[in-house]
Amino acid sequence: MSDSKEDFEAIRQIHTVLTLHFIEEMKQSDIATRLNLSTSKVNRLITQGRKLGMVKIAIESPFQRLVDLESGLIDTTSLDKAVVTPAVPGNPDTNLQQVGRAAANGLLETIRDGDVIAITGGKAVSAIVQNLAPDRKFNVTVVPLTGGVQGKYYTDVNHLATQLADKLGGSTMLLHAPLFAESREQRDMLMQMASIREVFDLARRASVALVGIGSILAPGSSYYDLLPVPNPERELLVSGGACGEFLAHLIRDDGTVADYPLNSRLVALNPAELSKCPLTIGVAAGPEKVQPIRAALAGGLINSLIVDELTASSVLDHVGKVENVA
Repeated sequence: MSDSKEDFEAIRQIHTVLTLHFIEEMKQSDIATRLNLSTSKVNRLITQGRKLGMVKIAIESPFQRLVDLESGLIDTTSLDKAVVTPAVPGNPDTNLQQVGRAAANGLLETIRDGDVIAITGGKAVSAIVQNLAPDRKFNVTVVPLTGGVQGKYYTDVNHLATQLADKLGGSTMLLHAPLFAESREQRDMLMQMASIREVFDLARRASVALVGIGSILAPGSSYYDLLPVPNPERELLVSGGACGEFLAHLIRDDGTVADYPLNSRLVALNPAELSKCPLTIGVAAGPEKVQPIRAALAGGLINSLIVDELTASSVLDHVGKVENVA
C-alpha cells in the first residue's frame, strides 16, 4: 500500500513540474525555486516524465492543408522531401514566385561549403535565383546540366548558373555549347571536348541538383522555347508517348527517355545520370506540370519536390486513382 502512495506522490510531482514547464512555460530554475527543489532535480523529473510517456507534443501549422499535402506526397511516392506552397488561383506568375522563394530558402538550408550545385535553365530555376537572399557567402561551384539556348538570356542555363554563383558567393563553370547539336555525330563530338566533358563530369558529382520539370502539352510550353517545333510535329510528340521534359529530354509517363530523334542531339546529361545525386530537387508550378511531375516521380528522377498546392493536389489525386486501380 505504501508503495502505491509513494508512486502516486512521485507521479504527482512529475506532473506538477511538467505542467509548470510545458504549459505555463516556466524555466527550470524558476520551477526549482517555486517547489523548493534543486534545478538538477527538476531536470531529472522532466526526463522521467518523458520516459513515462507523460509528455505528448502536438505541433499544428496555420497552413495545415499544405503540411498534409506534403505528407501525402512523401507517403505515396518515392520522394524523401516535399514542400507545398500556397496558390493563388488564376495567378500563375505569383504561384511560380512562391515556389521559387520556397526553393531558394530550401537551398540555403541544404547547401554546405564545398558543394557542387548542378542546375537546368528555365523559368522555375530563374524564380529560385531571383528569390535567393543568403545571409553569408558559400564556397560552392555551380555548373549547368545542359547546353545553352541563344536568345533566352534570362532563363538560359549559363546565365542562371552565373547569377546563382554570384549570389551565393561561389564560382561557376559554364558550358559553351548549344543545347541541340545539328546531328547526333556533332553531339557526340561536342560531348567529347575536354572543356565540355569537364563540366559534365563535375555535374555528375553534384551534391544538389536544381531541375525544372517541363510541359510539352500546353501551347506555351517551355520545351518549345528551347526548340521551336511546328504544331503537327507537337501532336506527333504526344501521340508517340512523350508527356514531359526533364533535362531537355522528352520523357514518357514512366519517366524513361522517349524514342525521339531530338533526344539524340541533346548536349546534356541523361536523366538517369542524376540517380547518384544525393538531392535532386524538382521545381514546378501550374496545372500543365502535373503530368510531367507524375512522369518524373514514376521514373524516380527526383527525390525532392517543391510545388504549389493546386498542382500538388492534382498529382496526389492521380496517385490515389492508380492505387485504387491496382
